[in-house]
Amino acid sequence: MRDLTDDVLHSFAATPDPRTRELVTRLVTHLHAYAREVGLTLDEWRGAIDFLTRTGHLSGPARQEFILLSDVLGMSMLVDELAHRDAAATASTVLGPFYVGEHRALANGADLAAGFAGEPLFVEVTVRDAAGAPIAGATADVWHADRDGLYDSQKGDAPSLRGRFTTDADGRIWFRTIVPCSYPIPTDGPVGELLAATARHPMRPAHIHFFVRAPGKAPLVTHLFVAGDPHLASDAVFGVKPSLVVPIEAGSRLTYTFVLG
Repeated sequence: MRDLTDDVLHSFAATPDPRTRELVTRLVTHLHAYAREVGLTLDEWRGAIDFLTRTGHLSGPARQEFILLSDVLGMSMLVDELAHRDAAATASTVLGPFYVGEHRALANGADLAAGFAGEPLFVEVTVRDAAGAPIAGATADVWHADRDGLYDSQKGDAPSLRGRFTTDADGRIWFRTIVPCSYPIPTDGPVGELLAATARHPMRPAHIHFFVRAPGKAPLVTHLFVAGDPHLASDAVFGVKPSLVVPIEAGSRLTYTFVLG
């Protein structure tokens, strides 16, 4: 009897690049094993193709449904953990589907939330190396959702509640904004259908995104999560790490130190 899996694997045997050959052949092996294990039907296979097609159609510069799908399946965080094993560096987490590329440069002290309703918040973070020395000239892209849980790119607005800051000689950046709130990930597409079909909630705990970079250092993509949020233990994209949960201090201040490896 024909062994289809062996035939497919043999067809990729001459792949010149060893890593590409490994990735493709292991993917085929696991996909074929999965189909056999669950007894995949033609209707289910067609449904999966339709699901992925619609996910692609909804992906673009303003929204990445494929990243969102990877997030809710825990794949984004798994790959992140495999890629970042430097215990000395600040914990990383998912980039998320609403990063839109390099942000507008703002001066320290700028108000990200000018014109937005919400509880005022002053944020000050320090960027240091593994030895504890401050890193001057590091850049930090910062972005978060508004009081209604929406990002500017979701609303088609001009860039807002996001900006790029540069650390001073002491490795510090600081800015004003509003306290972020917990919010649902988008549920109007295929990922929302998946969550509904599996009785999972779509909520993310309140957080601020940071993408920190400095010459000669590994870039850091992470969040700071607001302590006390009710969704910290059940983040829809599995992005919460205890070391990233930060209290809002007296005077509506949030402070933190990032360590780059």
